[in-house]
Amino acid sequence: MTQRARLAAPLLAALAGSTFATGAFADELNLYSARHYDSDEALYEAFTEETGIEVNVLEGDSDQLIERIKREGMASPADVMMTVDAGRLWRAEEEGIFQGVESDVLNERLPEAMRHPEGLWFGFSQRVRAIYYNPETVDPSDVATYEALAEPAQEGKVCIRSSSNIYNQSLLASMIEHHGAEAAEEWAQGVVNNMARDPEGGDTDQILGVASGECDIAVANHYYYVRLLESDDEADREAASKVEILFPNQDDRGTHVNVGGAGVVADAPNRDNAVRFLEFLSSDAAQEIFAQGNNEFPVVEGISMNAVLESWGEFNKDDLNISVLGENNPEAVRIFDRAGWR
Repeated sequence: MTQRARLAAPLLAALAGSTFATGAFADELNLYSARHYDSDEALYEAFTEETGIEVNVLEGDSDQLIERIKREGMASPADVMMTVDAGRLWRAEEEGIFQGVESDVLNERLPEAMRHPEGLWFGFSQRVRAIYYNPETVDPSDVATYEALAEPAQEGKVCIRSSSNIYNQSLLASMIEHHGAEAAEEWAQGVVNNMARDPEGGDTDQILGVASGECDIAVANHYYYVRLLESDDEADREAASKVEILFPNQDDRGTHVNVGGAGVVADAPNRDNAVRFLEFLSSDAAQEIFAQGNNEFPVVEGISMNAVLESWGEFNKDDLNISVLGENNPEAVRIFDRAGWR
């Protein structure tokens, strides 16, 4: 049975001497994970069933895990760090958390855009940042691109999260790569001018803002919408029924994509097991768990997905290498600050 240790800030020091740090064993893998999805348990159990390697999981947010690995140094038991968003993976990379991996399996299974150029980390699930709109007040052709969100015609209509949100930082990082920093700043300023309210809440709150009439247009990751559509709460399902989803920029670069990803820790005591785990995450079995369990898009083609995702059909996704989103993150943060995006 997978061992779980949940890491919270007040417990960080206390956990430093926990029994989790037991050293290297041929039949175990120590995973530090910033993913908090119950469905991930199925990943660990499937890996153990296939390989006989036990997965010990320590959970926390990305910054906590990065700081813990740095503090533990060469004595860290961590073999793999897993998190969401290329910006967070880049932060770990900058702190020297990862080592390079060369794997024929990963090179063959994963698209080039999902592989760090030096093999420091890899994307195993795709998270699409979509546009949502009220079909009674908005013509979808008027919001068919991210760029359209900054047009004067959308003044007072847009709900979107804070600039401190890593998903928005990565979206702006992609704009910097495609249009340059100056144009990206003009876009950010235009979106600020068009906000229906100051940024507040999470992705779900943006979608609910459209449903309630607080705004006409919103930006959020796709799986939050799926959760509302499939919620046990009738009010959630009713709210989702009032909102339509749109995948932007289909006539040019494609919709912005982010990732859930992982890399092998620099001083991993069970390195071979760590590489084997990453290779497993690219397998059909693991890819289906990502797609069915948390409604993320798989990175490998031909994988069975949740019925809602299947119903959306094929659409163009931006094929920027995900490492670029991290590299442009500092500039994105500066642009947000200058634009007054709270």
